[in-house]
Amino acid sequence: MAATVDSAHWNARLAELITRYDVPGASLAFAHEGEVYTFVAGVLNKDTGTPVSTDSLFQIGSVSKVWTATQLMLLVEQGRLTLDTPVVELLPEFKVADAQVTKTVTVRHLLTHTSGIDGDLFLDSGRGDDCLEKYVAACAELTQNHPIGESFSYCNSGFVIAGRIIERLTGKTWDAALREQICAPLGLTHTWTLPEDVLRFSAATGHVEDGSPTSVWGLTRAMGPAGLICARASDVVAFGLAHLGTELLAAPGAMTEPQVRLPNPYTIAPEWGIGWILDEWSGHRVIMHAGNTIGQSAMLWVLPDTGTVVCLLANGGETSALQRTLGAELFAVLADVEMPELLGPPDTPVDVDVARHAGTYERVGCLATVSVGDDAKLHLNIRVTGALADISPEMDWDLIPVDESTFVGRREGSPLWDSMVFYELADGSRYIHMGVRATPKTA
Repeated sequence: MAATVDSAHWNARLAELITRYDVPGASLAFAHEGEVYTFVAGVLNKDTGTPVSTDSLFQIGSVSKVWTATQLMLLVEQGRLTLDTPVVELLPEFKVADAQVTKTVTVRHLLTHTSGIDGDLFLDSGRGDDCLEKYVAACAELTQNHPIGESFSYCNSGFVIAGRIIERLTGKTWDAALREQICAPLGLTHTWTLPEDVLRFSAATGHVEDGSPTSVWGLTRAMGPAGLICARASDVVAFGLAHLGTELLAAPGAMTEPQVRLPNPYTIAPEWGIGWILDEWSGHRVIMHAGNTIGQSAMLWVLPDTGTVVCLLANGGETSALQRTLGAELFAVLADVEMPELLGPPDTPVDVDVARHAGTYERVGCLATVSVGDDAKLHLNIRVTGALADISPEMDWDLIPVDESTFVGRREGSPLWDSMVFYELADGSRYIHMGVRATPKTA
């Protein structure tokens, strides 16, 4: 028998954990035995001290990608396209630097992050309704991160392109199509994409590493399909619940069929579906997605077997630690399901040849330098480049080997370990996979 929800406990626990992890404010909602419960703690903005309410909107970041994938799947069910339709058939003006990729990349490649298109182009193409059209035009210069279909690398650019496909097929802006396809049918009154709409509600502000509010509130409008939805936690739960039935899609299970295995299965999960991240905990299927924007974070977990849906939104601090601690406690109590531990250092040190991994690894938006120190240990320096460089701190990690190709490290002060996997494609090209992205070795 499932546990009865102790609302007083979860209210107190959320408040306790945001204090532990220096999170200014958080909003939690979960569905349990047909009821949706909501909890809040902290403030929307440290400068104003405005308290979080259950109706407050947070940026859900890349959780937006599941919404965009759902929009396209609705159009697939209408027969407007298939997952294997080449993008250029839907957007004849589309092109990237590689002419063969331009011809062959499909909608499935975009939604499963297997296109190989270098995917972190954070471009300000204006605030007009033509911003996605302008963004797609700028993709003509994007090179390949890896050969098409040969690996997995998280691709924000691919989801902006997907958003433009939605615009072409619906004749509406992505924002308007989202409201018509998803928000209106589900009655989501507190889910919006444009700042002028979000500001009609109480809205969270992100906070940077020193705890102060961000100087930039959100991403540019063009990044909408990849990560610009703002919503209250209960709206996100309603969206998750819709994927357990046929309220939106006639066959929602098509989105949760495994499409690709990740080279690094330790960061978040081993497999990806159409939009959804796929895992298994205690013998139960889990579908989920995480999101991070400028000082804000989101997590959506769905356990189809138990009907449990959890959304946690936060606006700064050690949000990953908050998600894992609170999520593990919730699933243990509500569904008797154990969340797996993150990979950490082995109990017994492993002796491996680290020198072969040294070098420079680079993709759009990121320069990673792997070197061997005087102590014969591997060291990783990560520098964000491009549009987000000014608001992204440089990171330095000492890497601890787990095996010949797998390492873990963590930034100073973080309670959580991150994993990195060095690997090689069939053509001999070498990569490091970290943060769900493949970064090729360039020197």
